[in-house]
Amino acid sequence: MVADQQGAVRARGARTTHRHARARARHRRIARDELGGYLEHRLHLSGCELPLFEPATVEAIHQAAGGLPHKVNLLAHDALFAAAIAKAKTINTEHVQTALQEVA
Repeated sequence: MVADQQGAVRARGARTTHRHARARARHRRIARDELGGYLEHRLHLSGCELPLFEPATVEAIHQAAGGLPHKVNLLAHDALFAAAIAKAKTINTEHVQTALQEVA
């Protein structure tokens, strides 16, 4: 019985450690030089193969989101939406500014 309880405690501790590691990874900031590739990867996952984000736009998103993945994703999504409304072929800094007004 004691061995079973010790095993359960160890398993619980492993799950907790794993959960904390996932939380740290989720909140790891994306470096400026990684963000362009990250955005291209996210577009690729959605089925888009076109380079939609201009270099200045990537910089604006990184600066506004501080490299936080959740904020980057929200801002990029809203900028993409603003570009679609404007019928633009690429996402520029004006679309990011529009997205920032929507988030605020």
